[in-house]
Amino acid sequence: MNSQDQENRLPRRRVLQWFAAVATAEGLSIPAAIAQEIKTNPTAVTGYGQDPVMAKTYERGEVWPLTFTDPEKKAAVALAEMLFPKDDLGPAASEVRVADFIDEWVSAPYPRQQGDRKAIIPGLKTLDEECRKHFQKNFADASEEQKKAACDEMAKGNHFFNVFTGIASGAYYSDPKCWKALGYAGNVPIGGPFPGPPEEVLKQAGVEQTVE
Repeated sequence: MNSQDQENRLPRRRVLQWFAAVATAEGLSIPAAIAQEIKTNPTAVTGYGQDPVMAKTYERGEVWPLTFTDPEKKAAVALAEMLFPKDDLGPAASEVRVADFIDEWVSAPYPRQQGDRKAIIPGLKTLDEECRKHFQKNFADASEEQKKAACDEMAKGNHFFNVFTGIASGAYYSDPKCWKALGYAGNVPIGGPFPGPPEEVLKQAGVEQTVE
């Protein structure tokens, strides 16, 4: 990894927080048998070994190397940008580095991530191939209309598109800057006694506020 790659690499703590957010959103966890084996006898586990310690700060590249090629990275950046363009509800995917997260995700040695890799890497290649076939250029270099046409075609029951969209969504909405699109404010101080549920929520639930 050259110095420029090192400089552009996401902080390891941010990557681990991202992984935790996406995994929690999808209801994922380490398989119980593997987790128990790691806990009781770490040296007996082959493969990727123990999970990174969430409370520890890691140097860039210390846990696993990134594996996206330049064409794959460019296609991933362009596709994420099509899914999450900048608008009045939030920043563009590139601003919160969604493609960098996907690179981290498919480069991780865990079974789930390696399974998703089998869909994403060939899918990005196919996306470029289809654009070269129809538009004589790679996806990242195509016009907005051409990218939209390629996305519409790839979205037709395509496993790659579903996997990519799911991971990109988890990465995008785990960033507080993107919460506005969800209508989620996060932990906001009330500044006084709890006023109770909003009136519109009470109406939707068909109940009345009876506690003063």
